[in-house]
Amino acid sequence: MSRFAFIKAVLGPIMRLMFRPQVEGAEHIPGDGPVILAGNHLTFIDSIVLPVVTKRQVFFIGKDEYVTGKGVKGRLMAWFFTGVGMIPVDRDGASGGVAALMTGRRILEEGRVFGIYPEGTRSPDGRLYRGRTGIARLTLMTGAPVVPFAMIGTDKLQPGGRGLPRPGRVTVRFGEAMEFSRYEGMDRDRYVLRAVTDSVMAEVMRLSGQEYVDMYATKAKAA
Repeated sequence: MSRFAFIKAVLGPIMRLMFRPQVEGAEHIPGDGPVILAGNHLTFIDSIVLPVVTKRQVFFIGKDEYVTGKGVKGRLMAWFFTGVGMIPVDRDGASGGVAALMTGRRILEEGRVFGIYPEGTRSPDGRLYRGRTGIARLTLMTGAPVVPFAMIGTDKLQPGGRGLPRPGRVTVRFGEAMEFSRYEGMDRDRYVLRAVTDSVMAEVMRLSGQEYVDMYATKAKAA
């Protein structure tokens, strides 16, 4: 049994009991082949809930600090996050964005599922912010379809992403797969990248019901 299967078998029921996830549209996730799951990011537990509600293992980029902690707690966090599919990358370094993009490309070329939050960081106020174009580059470079998703209610269980989450119900809503083969070979055209990214974010907004802000979340946090 793989570590991912073990975690789902042992901890999955506990997390389902705690978060009581209501899942809508899971049939839109292809049963095999590469696929990008792109959604909103409200709080830390989004990356815990997503692997619980999907049949296929979802690989995603995470801060390397999640796996470099000391002591028993640090080792347990590293074991859990790498087990569910987190790939640690130093995103704050000069080449962090490129490393994350290339990691996503490798995962997709292996025919796996890659999860991404196009906003690039957690929403500071529950609204949906402008998407980074890395999502567009990934789908155009690999041909992988994009399945948009929305996390609903996770921020109520863990406000601000801090502290232990409290029990409650969350909803994870998946939309129909989006494909962008008409833009093949145009992964360096910034207008195409923006158009593809905005179309994905429009679907995430429709699924989540969030108010959209045409500003990067990092800029909003810095204001």
